[in-house]
Amino acid sequence: MTDLVTFGETMALFAARRTGPLRFARDFDLGFGGAESNVAIGVRRLGHTAAWLGRLGADEFGDLIWSALAGEGVDVRAVRDPDAPTGLMIKGRRTADLIDVRYYRKDSAGSRLSAADLDPGLIGSARVLHVSAITPALSDSAREAVRHAISVARSSEALVSLDVNFRRALWTPEEAGAWLRETVGDVDVLFATEAEGRLIADADGPVELAKALASHGPRHVLVKLGAQGALELSDGVVRRAEPYQVTEVDAVGAGDAFAAGWLADWLAGAEPEQRLSTACAAGAFAVTSQGDWESLPRRADLDLLRRPADGVQR
Repeated sequence: MTDLVTFGETMALFAARRTGPLRFARDFDLGFGGAESNVAIGVRRLGHTAAWLGRLGADEFGDLIWSALAGEGVDVRAVRDPDAPTGLMIKGRRTADLIDVRYYRKDSAGSRLSAADLDPGLIGSARVLHVSAITPALSDSAREAVRHAISVARSSEALVSLDVNFRRALWTPEEAGAWLRETVGDVDVLFATEAEGRLIADADGPVELAKALASHGPRHVLVKLGAQGALELSDGVVRRAEPYQVTEVDAVGAGDAFAAGWLADWLAGAEPEQRLSTACAAGAFAVTSQGDWESLPRRADLDLLRRPADGVQR
């Protein structure tokens, strides 16, 4: 049995080292990123098994992603597509406080994901299926893959987790909202920012929003509040967690880390207050360095947020 199964598109990532317009960048760091693979790495680092399914180009970028995920202990079940490239993401920092992310994923291998690429036996044996609303926006076949995976997971009574992860570059708020309202009744856990939650339901304030979202079906609703922490509504009970105070370097990937922390503690049978605290801690770690997943914590790292006042560990 695999603890967590997830799937989606993971892309090669070029991150500019220089702040300013991308046209003036000369040096880039090469890495990779993908919402679902970020969650798989995060859950794996926190002590659970995880598998990632997808499509990668039969190219150097696909080799990079496969080997790095496998090196993190993630079970990689990816189709290598000889006719389509691995998608590409370019990340620049327009100002010290504004990150500019551009995607080059049209006709990529990941956008060709289909239900035939998924292993129903693996999904059916998982304790958790985690998906994001990025995948159904990639193509009709990818949207059908999400529908199929959720159906398989529900028939096996796995926990179904959905992170809204709205991407304006992929579809409109109206399109995303329609798909989310159609799907959210089949999920057990919903992760969303306040803005993302309002794609599904309209309400004033995070508590009322969480209740409105829960009325659509999820037993657990997590509303991410950024610098104000997070809120969880589970089985009718509202809990709130304060944020950890860290120096933000790169905010990309924080939501994926949050989901990984929460799901890892759910898998571990932690109490609701503990899993929400772990989710916030993981999200805090994710923003402390460059990269989508590199700073995801291990269990031993979590106490580092309670560091000495002078920031020195001796």
